[in-house]
Amino acid sequence: MDSLVDKPFATIDIKDDGGITDVPQNNLERSEGNEWLSKDQIKKRKKKHKDYQPNYFLSIPITDKEITRGIKILQNAITQQDKRMSKAMTDDGSLHVTLLVMRLLNDDEINIGIDALLELKPCIEEILQGKYLTLPFQGIDTFENQVGFVKLAEGDHTNPLLEIAEAAKRTFQEKGILAGESRSFKPHLTFMKLSKAPWLRKKGVKKIDPKLYEKFISHRFGEEMVHRIDLCSMVKKKQSNGYYHCESSIVIGDKNGGEPDDAELVRLSKRLVENAVLKAVQQYLEETQNKNKQGDGSSMKTEEADRNGTDSDNNRK
Repeated sequence: MDSLVDKPFATIDIKDDGGITDVPQNNLERSEGNEWLSKDQIKKRKKKHKDYQPNYFLSIPITDKEITRGIKILQNAITQQDKRMSKAMTDDGSLHVTLLVMRLLNDDEINIGIDALLELKPCIEEILQGKYLTLPFQGIDTFENQVGFVKLAEGDHTNPLLEIAEAAKRTFQEKGILAGESRSFKPHLTFMKLSKAPWLRKKGVKKIDPKLYEKFISHRFGEEMVHRIDLCSMVKKKQSNGYYHCESSIVIGDKNGGEPDDAELVRLSKRLVENAVLKAVQQYLEETQNKNKQGDGSSMKTEEADRNGTDSDNNRK
């Protein structure tokens, strides 16, 4: 669970609703929910959990200076009270709101994910109807006292954001991508995770003490105008600015008529070059294999002709 909490999404539901009846008592074990489970069901749950461990996500980057400055002040206030918490803090370069999590196994699936993201843009434009989407952040909360986050305030932005999240889930799932399985969308801005510093538990720190952030419990951090949605990797090396590795992006509410920015052009160019190189290598290998097969066929014919010639000579003798 700790390894999953350390990802850009905060919680993951690993339980299913399947019940069990008429199972011998000696083949049962108690789960965290204090229910009796068979060993087969436990294995099934573990396999299901392993098969769907997200490694990619859709990110709304948070870059507003007022918000990032406020979170830095919050983090400093917490570490001043407990210096051990410094290792649990989220880097300001990676601040984001997770829109959707998914599992992409290879380059082909990553390309499908990029296509899905591009198809999502007109859906978002239809939802927003030419308006900008502004996200106000206010107050502090936690997920089971393990993950601290800034709350998204209620307002006119709520329904459009939920519609965008649902459209994203539908678009990716229609392309066969495992996305948003059994997860309810709860937008939040994470600023600390105890799982980033597992040794804290050995030091007796098993939860985030509410007293550490009580002065910020209703603090207004600012507003973020959504300008971009990124397809990011949870496992690839982060960028130099601390933000996640980004495969592709779409611009939201762009003033330049939808033209991609410089960073997006670089990413797209890199992706095109990588795909061209892969295709060239694949074509070269196929051509080489075909030549080898043709060469083997010619060799066999030559050997057969030599044998026939030798047999004729022997017959004449």
